[in-house]
Amino acid sequence: MKLHRQLLTAAVAAALFVPAAHAEVAIDVIGGSEITFEGLVQADGNWFDNDKADLNGVGKNGKDSEFELRRAELVLKGKGPGNVEWVVGYDAKADKFLDTNAKYKLGGNSNHYLQAGQYKQPNSLEELSSTKNNDFISKATVTNTYAVARRLGVGYGIGDSNWSVNASAFGRELTRDLAHGSGYGVRGTFAPINEKGNVLHLGLSYVNYDTDADLLRLRARPNADLATVRLVDSGDLKDTDRLSTIGAEAMYVRGPFKAQGEYYSSKAKRYDHDNYSSDGFYVSGVWNVTGETWGYKGGTPSLGLPDEPGRGMWQLAARYDHIDLNDGGLRAPAVVGGAPLVDGVLGGKMDIWTVGANWYWRSNFKASMNYVMVDSKKYSSSAGGFVSDKPNILEARLQFFW
Repeated sequence: MKLHRQLLTAAVAAALFVPAAHAEVAIDVIGGSEITFEGLVQADGNWFDNDKADLNGVGKNGKDSEFELRRAELVLKGKGPGNVEWVVGYDAKADKFLDTNAKYKLGGNSNHYLQAGQYKQPNSLEELSSTKNNDFISKATVTNTYAVARRLGVGYGIGDSNWSVNASAFGRELTRDLAHGSGYGVRGTFAPINEKGNVLHLGLSYVNYDTDADLLRLRARPNADLATVRLVDSGDLKDTDRLSTIGAEAMYVRGPFKAQGEYYSSKAKRYDHDNYSSDGFYVSGVWNVTGETWGYKGGTPSLGLPDEPGRGMWQLAARYDHIDLNDGGLRAPAVVGGAPLVDGVLGGKMDIWTVGANWYWRSNFKASMNYVMVDSKKYSSSAGGFVSDKPNILEARLQFFW
């Protein structure tokens, strides 16, 4: 039996039998390091109301739904000796390493540190926020497309309660045959308002990295992680040297309300073709119906426990996504009556509305429901023009964490 199958079994067993406590499970103190154990198990269901494309993919025998164990994360953390902190994380479902790194706090200040290993790179407010407290079941289309997540690297961070600057040089992902491409990134944040229940966050980021084998392909699912089809797709862009992305982010928390948005502008530098540019953004709003608010530390929001654990914490949320993978257009054919010629890259555009509800019950359980409405348009050579595809998707998630 493969190791990841054994770890998957362990993750499910831990989810069923771990004591119902919000805090991580303390294991022992070894070599001056306080070791704790954390976990996250998520099970998802997607129901597809297809339009043109079959979002379940070929060979699904007409099935219009998907169910899957989405994540089974096991994480060991250590504090000490001294100012050292370390973490080793593994997703038994995806069979890949998560955060696996060591951090040295300079002068004992948690906002001033050196870091080495695999960690999320300094870009994207949504990507850097905690997975277990995601506002929506699927991250925004632009986050999944442009954000650089976990890579092996060396990083430096400095900041205070209302500002931070993080820089990193990185390479490939720790797990073999996943993301490649060496590069660098930097992110700066500033919170001119930072009080309990009253936060204004602003941020800028920049990442630049080498493409794998001089090949780039940008594509996106319709905010459904279990969909097997991407409705917008740049196709394989050969002779691509590097990809650079600028990100701008903002968040405002006022009591039980949170508004958040990010914009990405990306440019691919190519050898024998014109450079390729694309962009996108999202804006979202969340209301904690039961009155709780968010915390803020290190340039990201945090969500605490329900005020009344037996009743739980209820959230209502809405988000609008837009992504544009077109960089060019059509020009008249050389021959009268011929097919139009593509001038540039026509990867398509997609607009998505998502509405949802989350219920955090007691300390460890979360249930989510989202309804996704998609409006995409992409050029089709067989159709001789742009084709619109407007599916709807119902999504559900059950989550256990400790």
